[in-house]
Amino acid sequence: MKIVFATNNQHKLMEIGDLLGDSFTLLNLKDVNIKEEIPEDFPTLEGNAIFKARYIHKATGMNAFADDTGLEIEALGGSPGVHSARFAGVHKDFNANTEKVLKLMKGKTNRSAKFRTVIALILDGSEYFFEGIVSGKIIDEKRGTGGFGYDPIFVPDGKQLTFAEMSLSEKNNISHRALAFEKLKLFLSQNHVADNKAIN
Repeated sequence: MKIVFATNNQHKLMEIGDLLGDSFTLLNLKDVNIKEEIPEDFPTLEGNAIFKARYIHKATGMNAFADDTGLEIEALGGSPGVHSARFAGVHKDFNANTEKVLKLMKGKTNRSAKFRTVIALILDGSEYFFEGIVSGKIIDEKRGTGGFGYDPIFVPDGKQLTFAEMSLSEKNNISHRALAFEKLKLFLSQNHVADNKAIN
């Protein structure tokens, strides 16, 4: 099955390609000649994800899915949340984003946080949502060189390593994105969904 993933982020493509395996032909935005940046202006992860999926489906007529992920930190009132990619500015500078979080978290004793990924899928004209959540904590300095985004400052519950210190396979066993995409993969394989068109 050919399906378009609404991204050109090579880190995401590598992670998701590893998760989906050989059963699907994963196309990115460049593969379908979409060069413009798709807006992510909605106040929720769900809104951003479905807008991007609809945009791709309308432009190509192909089955498509999109994701949006937020880091939600208790001590910051759930921020950066839906603004995670642009937390330090519109240029999506993840190093600047991470430094901003570390600065805001300095001296805070409540380090609890969670990553949440929402996937919106358009398959044969119907829309579906899948969600993955992993809880953990924000550490006080960056550790590790793998992954991307906030991975160097996030340690999942029950683990000692940050996402950035884990191998891709280790991260894909437990990450928020992996959990959401496993639900997507299962649905695509079985080609059925619950009556409410959502798997949580």
